Amino acid sequence: MVNHALVLDLVERVGAVATGATFTVGWGADDPEVASETVAAWCERTGNQLVEVGDSFAVLRRGRAADPLLDLDPDQLPGTRLWMYTNFDCNLACDYCCVRSSPQTERRALGLDRVRQLAAEAVQAGVSELILTGGEPFLLPDLDEVVAACTSQLPTTLLTNGMLFTGHRLERLRRMDRQRLTLQISVDSATPEIHDSHRGKRSWKRAVDGIRIAHEEGFRVKVAATLPAEQLHEVEPFHVFLDTLGVAREDQVIRALAHRGVSETGIELTMESLIPEVTITADGVYWHPIAADHEDQLVSRELFPLKNAIDEVRARFVEHRQRANAAAAWFPCA
Repeated sequence: MVNHALVLDLVERVGAVATGATFTVGWGADDPEVASETVAAWCERTGNQLVEVGDSFAVLRRGRAADPLLDLDPDQLPGTRLWMYTNFDCNLACDYCCVRSSPQTERRALGLDRVRQLAAEAVQAGVSELILTGGEPFLLPDLDEVVAACTSQLPTTLLTNGMLFTGHRLERLRRMDRQRLTLQISVDSATPEIHDSHRGKRSWKRAVDGIRIAHEEGFRVKVAATLPAEQLHEVEPFHVFLDTLGVAREDQVIRALAHRGVSETGIELTMESLIPEVTITADGVYWHPIAADHEDQLVSRELFPLKNAIDEVRARFVEHRQRANAAAAWFPCA
C-alpha cells in the first residue's frame, strides 16, 4: 500500500530545500507502517536519503550525501594509523606542549599489557602503522618491551626528544627492531637559540646528538618541527640543515603550532576541523593526538574492543562532514 497524501507532501517539502539539506515530514497515528514504507520507497525511487524514521515522522535529506571517507587519501582514513600515548611525564617542559607534559606531570602510563592488546587488535581492525608518543617515552623502564609489543605486529614510529640515549636507556634503544621501528625526533630550528627558547637550555645540542646516535645505531630517523603558522613558508634553511644531518626530505615533518595544552597562541583545532587520527591514552580514546589531554576531543573512555573505537571515530567524522556539507549547500537567489 502507498500513502498518496504523504507522497504529495514529500514532493512539496523536498522542492523547498537545497540539495544536501534535511527536512522532516510527519503523519498521523493511522498506519505508521504504511507511512514509513511509503517514505522508504519514495527515497529509493527519487534518489533522496532517509536519515531517520520514527513512529510518526521521518527525517530526509535532499539527494544522497557523499561518503566523506571516499574523499580521503588512503593514509588519511581514520584508523589507518593508531596513536598511543605511552605516558605523559617528560624530562622537558616545552612552552607549547599540546598535552601539558613536564617533569611534574603525572605519568598516566598506558602500560605494557594494554599496549600489547591494542597492537594485536590493531591488526584485526585494519591499522597499518602504530605511533608511540608521550610525554617522553624513554622515561619508561620497560620501553623496549612496549616497542617490541608493537613492532611484532606492525611497523611502528616512536616520537622522542632524542635527549636520553645514554646508559641503560641506550641499551633499551639497542634492543629495538631497526627494521620495523622509525624514530621521530623533535628539533624546531637550525638555530640552537630558537629551539632552546621553547624547549630549554642545551636541548638543541642534545637532540641533534640524539639524531646522530640514532643514525649510528642503524635506525631510520624522522625529524619533526613545530613552528608558528606564519613561519611555515620560511623553512628552506631548516630543510638544508636537516639534509646535513642525513635526514631524508620525506622524513622532515613541519607542523603548525596549535593553540592547545600550555600554548597561548597557535591555530585553533576542533573535532569539526580536524581529520581524526585515532589516539589512545590511559584515560580513553581521543579524536587526535594534538588534543589527547582535552575533554572536548574525548571520544570514549572504553579502549576495547579497539575496532569499536575506530568505528565510532569514523561515524562521527562522517556526521561532522555531512553536517558541514549541508550547511554549505548552495542557496540560489537569482
